[in-house]
Amino acid sequence: EDPSLERHFKGHRDAVTSVDFSCSKKQLASGSMDSCLMIWSMKPQMRAYRFVGHKDAILCVQFSPSGRLVASGSRDKTVRLWVPSVKGESTVFKAHTATVRSVHFSSDGQSLVTASDDKTIKVWTVHRQKFLFSLSQHINWVRCARFSPDGRLIVSSSDDKTVKLWDKTSRECIHSFCEHGGFVNHVDFHPSGNCIAAGGTDSTVKLWDVRMNRLLQHYQGNSMVNSLSFHPSGNYLVTASSDSTLKILDLLEGRLLYTLHGHQGPATCVAFSRDGELFASGGSDEQVMVWKTNFDADYGDVVKPQKYGSSVDGTHGTGSEMDCGIHHKKTKTQDSGRTHEQQEEETSLANTLEHIMGQLDVLTQTVSILEQRLTLTEDKLKECLENQQKIIQNKTN
Repeated sequence: EDPSLERHFKGHRDAVTSVDFSCSKKQLASGSMDSCLMIWSMKPQMRAYRFVGHKDAILCVQFSPSGRLVASGSRDKTVRLWVPSVKGESTVFKAHTATVRSVHFSSDGQSLVTASDDKTIKVWTVHRQKFLFSLSQHINWVRCARFSPDGRLIVSSSDDKTVKLWDKTSRECIHSFCEHGGFVNHVDFHPSGNCIAAGGTDSTVKLWDVRMNRLLQHYQGNSMVNSLSFHPSGNYLVTASSDSTLKILDLLEGRLLYTLHGHQGPATCVAFSRDGELFASGGSDEQVMVWKTNFDADYGDVVKPQKYGSSVDGTHGTGSEMDCGIHHKKTKTQDSGRTHEQQEEETSLANTLEHIMGQLDVLTQTVSILEQRLTLTEDKLKECLENQQKIIQNKTN
């Protein structure tokens, strides 16, 4: 069954720049050139939240792994961390000296990586938004930066036509991929962490093995690629292009699977939900669309390593055998050694840990908000005291 349009959201007053699902799929965040962050409820008849705080266009949004925070980056050079509830409280910090184009949480939710037109990538703690370090070898705007699933690597893409791979511990660039013929708009890690995909203004999507530093697949399209997202199985990739289309690529067979038409004008952003059942897209038409994937339910079954050399539109990749650690659901034979009770216990423990992490997120955010309010109160008191002193001096004189 083909992917189908489930619903669309209208509320932004300018082009949509970024979309992301919460881990539970209950909420969908979107950022826009209208400077507003929208939190859409996936429940029918539930009102959306419109968060106002940024002073210029929002170019990137992402939910924390627990779903209790949303990060946004803006042309106003700041990053905000929001609590996605009716109050819409947020903390703000000046992250860069120019437009912030990308925000991304590490998988443990403890770190945030940001990318900017100031040509740097910066890493921060989520707690108190403390600056940790900067990566600065790009020679043009940095469009996108992402943590690897295990948090050990960072990948970035830039208008200098390169994709760079960084070691988070040594803070060194360990490889530069220079095959793109134009600006590289978006890059992301395969769920296995063993390969990356990038798309850009040269209308191509390229996949590299990050262990061997070699090109695995090359897809030649007809229009600029603005955004891409891996399906959590690792077997599919969805892209958003300036020709208004969304394209789904089958990475196992190395071919274009679907071309979807929905947006009027450029499709600017796209993202799968954490379970891969849905994906969302945004466009210059101010619309946010939610699509049902409808892939074969057996996509998680174990498959044999495939040839990854063929490419769309007759352009060929390396032709090399690819094993980039495709992430599959466990088969029954793999699970047979574990009892039902053990599985329930593991699930319960995982849910408890996720709940604790979520509570920590909220506590961190509350402390940050209180600190900001305290600072504002102190500033007002100082201002009042200064005014009183001036009045006393004037009376004395």
